[in-house]
Amino acid sequence: MPRLAVGCGSYPHKGDYFMSEFEQVLEEKRKLVDEKATNYRNVRDDWNAKTKKATATRNEHNSEVRELIQNVKQQREIREQMNEVVRDMKRARADANNQVKDAKTNLEAARRGPNSSEQSESRGKDRPLSVHQLRRKARALENDFEQGKYMGKKEKQVVEQIKKIYAEIKLKEQEESSNEDLKDARELLKVAMDAQEAAHLEVQKAANAAQDAHELMLQWNKEVDRQREKAESSHRSLRRSKIEGDKAHHFYIVSLRCLHSIHDILRARRGQAERSPSRGARLEIQDLMAKLMGGETLSTEELMQLQRNE
Repeated sequence: MPRLAVGCGSYPHKGDYFMSEFEQVLEEKRKLVDEKATNYRNVRDDWNAKTKKATATRNEHNSEVRELIQNVKQQREIREQMNEVVRDMKRARADANNQVKDAKTNLEAARRGPNSSEQSESRGKDRPLSVHQLRRKARALENDFEQGKYMGKKEKQVVEQIKKIYAEIKLKEQEESSNEDLKDARELLKVAMDAQEAAHLEVQKAANAAQDAHELMLQWNKEVDRQREKAESSHRSLRRSKIEGDKAHHFYIVSLRCLHSIHDILRARRGQAERSPSRGARLEIQDLMAKLMGGETLSTEELMQLQRNE
């Protein structure tokens, strides 16, 4: 009976079996790590896109803040300029007021005539009324008369009094029309009053402009605060997305290193196909694999140690 020949190739070497199982585990882990790396990369890219958007938004708000600050500065300058104009025009108005006062004094002197030096010292009953004062007195009597305050004989007396006042007004106007000094005094008073009115209008105009500039400046200041808060909010979002993006990038790099380590192990294993590791080597390889699968990265020395133990 012939003997059966038994060769080395007739049965699988237990080292080959271990190698196949080991490489299968590595391949499964490689796929898992590769999937995680892809996920971390996508997460990183999403956070980086948010960072870019937040940066653009922040820069836009900061640009608006700078522009608004210039507007505030401009309105402040306008306000100060208008306040200076107000001060100047108030001085001009005060001068005009003095001119009006002097012109009225001259007009009163012209009405009294050259022989009224003695009368000028008495400002009581003996002083004659001006045309303006007579007209005002006549209007007051007419108003009272129309309201029925005078009845019977008193009514007739008031009517006669009003007639006398208007007659006196007519006489004074005739006298004043031929008085050149009085005409000149009236003209000077008119000029002074026109200057007074013009100065007063300029004061009001400049004061309104200063107030408008002040209110607009306050509005711009509020807008500066609002835009600055938006810029700070965008900056906070930027910092958060930057931190999260850096974190995802770190995990992505770790995953890549794990992939590289797995590839290095597989290449090393395939280069040692004829060698069978001892029990101690297998345990050491398992420890290194546990370390790798735990998320740690194998150093060059550990990779070389893994190759030696294979």
